Amino acid sequence: MEALDYHAEERRKAEFDAEEMKIVWAGSRQAYEISDRVARLVASDPVFRKDNRTMLSRKDLFKDTLRKAAHAWKRIIELRLSGLFFSCGMFIPAIKGQGNDEQQQKWLPMAYKMQIIGCYAQTELGHGSNVQGLETTATFDPETDEFVIHSPTLTSSKWWPGGLGKVSTHALVYARLITDGQDHGVHGFIVQLRSLDDHLPLPGITVGDIGMKFGSGAYNSMDNGVLRFDHVRIPRDQMLMGVSQVTREGKFMQSDVPRQLVYGTMVYVRQKIVADASCALSRAVCIATRYSVVRRQFGSHNGGPETQVIDYKTQQSRLFPLLASAYAFRFVGEWLKWLYTDVTQRLQASDFSTLPEVHACTAGLKSVTTSATADAIEECRKLCGGHGYLSSSGLPELFAVYVPACTYEGDNVVLLLQVARFLMKTVSQLGSGKKPVGTIAYMGRSEHLLQCRCEVERAEDWLKPNVILEAFEARAARMSVTCAKNLNNFPNQEEGFAQLATDLAEAAVAHVQLIIVSKFIEKLQQDIPGKGVKRQLEILFNVYALSLLHKHLGDFVASGCITPKQGALANEQLRLLYSQVRPNAIALVDAFNYTDHYLGSVLGRYDGNVYPKLYEEAWKDPLNETVVTDGYHEYIRPILKQHIRVARL
Repeated sequence: MEALDYHAEERRKAEFDAEEMKIVWAGSRQAYEISDRVARLVASDPVFRKDNRTMLSRKDLFKDTLRKAAHAWKRIIELRLSGLFFSCGMFIPAIKGQGNDEQQQKWLPMAYKMQIIGCYAQTELGHGSNVQGLETTATFDPETDEFVIHSPTLTSSKWWPGGLGKVSTHALVYARLITDGQDHGVHGFIVQLRSLDDHLPLPGITVGDIGMKFGSGAYNSMDNGVLRFDHVRIPRDQMLMGVSQVTREGKFMQSDVPRQLVYGTMVYVRQKIVADASCALSRAVCIATRYSVVRRQFGSHNGGPETQVIDYKTQQSRLFPLLASAYAFRFVGEWLKWLYTDVTQRLQASDFSTLPEVHACTAGLKSVTTSATADAIEECRKLCGGHGYLSSSGLPELFAVYVPACTYEGDNVVLLLQVARFLMKTVSQLGSGKKPVGTIAYMGRSEHLLQCRCEVERAEDWLKPNVILEAFEARAARMSVTCAKNLNNFPNQEEGFAQLATDLAEAAVAHVQLIIVSKFIEKLQQDIPGKGVKRQLEILFNVYALSLLHKHLGDFVASGCITPKQGALANEQLRLLYSQVRPNAIALVDAFNYTDHYLGSVLGRYDGNVYPKLYEEAWKDPLNETVVTDGYHEYIRPILKQHIRVARL
């Protein structure tokens, strides 16, 4: 049977160079070529089959994951690819950021070569976001020159570290450093957990998996673990001593290296999380867009075809802002990579001036992008109707895999409140002569922003980037200034923060959304090659910004920067923009360059051949291995034949 491409006509409609857009999405031609090569290598390798993941038992799923990981490592060596991405989470970045030269020279080569497998054991059963509340102890014993790692309570059990349950040989354990009875707070320690000969836990260590998690397949391929210590001894030099150390005599000392260097690790991890947000969101949007073109419902006249779902304005108004968000998050993620390089160079030169802003920026972007992406994946599932609920759609597993991002590496609400503290401090310093810079430079024009009125008279006025930018700046500035004024009404600022936490979090969101909008504008100001590519990015920018304005219209109007009539004009322009996205929708998701194997979705197939494949997938389910189901004779037949015995009382 001839293969059909149901999206071919849609691709012919594209008003831009699709190949050039792929390069823009990838970041460079070289990045595009490398990612394309790797994706196709993986897709063509039968070991990486994943269409049966949701049907495997937990043990079989985990073993299959180990098989794939081992094969991936083998291929990395054979093809001489970089293996850095293969390491477990933050184990390597933390040693790089917090270990001294000797420790890095000892541990990093082994970790890079996978001679040891490390995990990051910070979160405990009783404490997550409150790192300073961790209970695990590391007490120095001067007689043996060792630390004694101990779990004094049930709630001090390490809980959740990925790779801990069954795989890791070592852990970077965060514990309270105690010398001579004095508590010096939480520090990192490298602790061996399992024998390198037979993988059995070492004496004093209790370790295992914490059990099934949300979703079918999904994160259940990961061995998130529980870990307890019973007076486990480690050498003194296994405390990370890049920023502080304990001498042979047991004296606690700060090293010459500034403690602020630990922020480099945090920035690295959070910029990667933002990049992952654009990746997960674009996957969901790709599936929903391709299926919305294939699916037809209602609107048939005189026996003609029904209307494509993507042509309904209700579908466009839900889907196209998510498509625009995927691009917006991609571009702000690129900027975060630059920020990581910049702050690393500054830290090495003992320049800590940008740290408060960088911390607020990365915390806020991590929070806003992951929350938006988690919500968007679920919205994409609903955009696919009933079929989106099938595991074969790929969306349920994608959602289950992604939602933990809203919690790990900083709970999203807690992070927003950290951003809010930075904003309140910025507002308090406005009269001091200290000029705000970087992402808060707009605060230096707060007097103007508190008074300005949006100059929009027609719907098309909303297409001007400077008009949009000023509206977002005015909203963010006014929300922050209002919160600062309200805080002054409380005799105790901490009480004020507690009472105004919701308003403060909303002000933080406004600030972060402004950052994303401004970085999208900066991207548009760059030299973007390719026929029609820049024009499409301009359309997506306007969709992203105006959809946010529509969603938060109350904030914009309440702050006085725009009127209700101007808000209505923004909505009018947004509807027109959806019509401009529509002919290019398939080409815009093609630019993500995802293979069918990577998407793992029948609904998101490149060729759009959805219905035969849905039918085919259904028959692969283990329930269909027998015509008459197991349990018929024991349970169904007695009911049908009325052979149920009723006990006499």
